[in-house]
Amino acid sequence: MIVALALTAALTAPTADHIVTEHVEATGLPGVAVAVTKGDEVILTKGYGVSEHTPMRIASLSKSFVATAVVQLVDRGEIDLDRPVHDQLPEFTTKDPRGEKITVRQLLNQTSGLADETTDVDRVEKSSSLREAVEALATAELKNEPGEKFRYHNPNYTIAARLVEHVSGIPFADYMRDNVFTPLGMTSTKIGGSTPDGHIHLYGVWVPRPELPGFDGDSVTSTAHDMARWLIAQRKPGIVSAEGLRTLHTAPPGGDYAMGWDTREPGRKRHGGNLFTHTAAQVFTDSGYGVVVMTNSAALQDESYPIVEALLAQAEGRAPTAPEPVLWLIDLVLGLLALGALALGTRGIRTARRDRARWRALPHLLPIAALPAYLPFVEFLTRRTVTWAQLLYLTPTVVILLAACALAGAATITARVVAWRG
Repeated sequence: MIVALALTAALTAPTADHIVTEHVEATGLPGVAVAVTKGDEVILTKGYGVSEHTPMRIASLSKSFVATAVVQLVDRGEIDLDRPVHDQLPEFTTKDPRGEKITVRQLLNQTSGLADETTDVDRVEKSSSLREAVEALATAELKNEPGEKFRYHNPNYTIAARLVEHVSGIPFADYMRDNVFTPLGMTSTKIGGSTPDGHIHLYGVWVPRPELPGFDGDSVTSTAHDMARWLIAQRKPGIVSAEGLRTLHTAPPGGDYAMGWDTREPGRKRHGGNLFTHTAAQVFTDSGYGVVVMTNSAALQDESYPIVEALLAQAEGRAPTAPEPVLWLIDLVLGLLALGALALGTRGIRTARRDRARWRALPHLLPIAALPAYLPFVEFLTRRTVTWAQLLYLTPTVVILLAACALAGAATITARVVAWRG
């Protein structure tokens, strides 16, 4: 059916609805909210398992909103993108003296030199205000010279939000309401706030869970209805000038990250957002289309982007990719491996008395070591600070597999030690 739809080479409300419905049915996603626009026209705003007015956490899509607030103040002559942040926000200091050279533009382009590995991210996340979050960076070191290299680092945008608050003289949430959300007609959008519980994926089942605690003083909560207005606002001057829009959407020379927008794909500006019970993705294209997909779920595989890609494929006259429900297959494989590990552990206990070769116990230490090594391994791969609580939300079946292997190894070694002493 998806191939047949592609032959129409148009993205209409019925075709968009059909594509999203197929993905939701194939993946079992508990809640999806979608906004599709073309130019200044809204093609579709709809919820699946939720409504178009259900508040959803949009995670790192918030960065494009923070950047817009900064550029508004640039338009008004109140912020200078190329002056050091410290000159405009004196409370921003780092342990590393190079921090005083970081410019506002470098914050928004994620080239400040700050990185998760050199920042106390946990302290930032436990902050109760933007000011406190910025003060938590006083012990931060820089990974490289400002402007030298792209490093995705959430506190860059926390600093930018505090700068808006400091320069405007009003709380960041109030500034965003009065200068961004209300002028765009985004009446259900706000900074922070509660949402219904999201979901994690565990062995083929979407399990309701509250979002993990974290700092949300610069995070946006929105709806499909409101996000359609946001996509349209990317098309023409309004809350920012024409020059401001170009600045927001243009990456620095040699880079591919603008200001809250990834520019790697020709003809597209996009950004994703991942929390631990919600995911989101937004894209707008040079051809005039805009798509936002928000889900009240998170898992090992991001399920928002495949929907975005299917919708854009339809818009561009290509055959949308058929939905592939791979999460259940991943969980099935990991679940079978966990059961296999426990079976081998049981066998190891039963054969402990017969196998007296002590060196043969050594391989069973490997799965024991693998469990505590998982967290630093993920941190090394992602270059991000990670906690066990986060891993249990996003990769529960991997943690269960590693725990089963460790348990099997420990049980086997224990049984052999008892047998040797007997």
